[in-house]
Amino acid sequence: MTQPLIGVDIVPLSRVRELTAPGAGPLLGRYLSAEELDASRTPDGAADEAGIAGRLAAKEAVFKLFGAVRRPVPWRGIEVLRGPGGRPGVRLSGKGAELARHAGLGPIDVSISHDAGFAIAVAAASTSLDRL
Repeated sequence: MTQPLIGVDIVPLSRVRELTAPGAGPLLGRYLSAEELDASRTPDGAADEAGIAGRLAAKEAVFKLFGAVRRPVPWRGIEVLRGPGGRPGVRLSGKGAELARHAGLGPIDVSISHDAGFAIAVAAASTSLDRL
């Protein structure tokens, strides 16, 4: 029997402004892969604050599916990239993939939205493990 799992997270765009501010250094590179950073640019090359906030929220929402309480988020082991039709998709590697296997997760689906200075993401998957 499978059990549905849902994770949700919200990120204020003001947090992204801190991460992209002059003098912040390469901090954002600790959270996003090179491919995610490339996908998080506006057509003129500026940082897409809403896109970055959405990716960060989605990563946290996915992490909540793992049930890995008191463990650090494997930020770069969870990538949120554009899939077919621009829909967000999740690619796991390293520690992210290991935690997903340990949790017995099936495919992960995410949805991201942003408005009024916030980005929110929901992640859903199923597991065959009894988590209660």
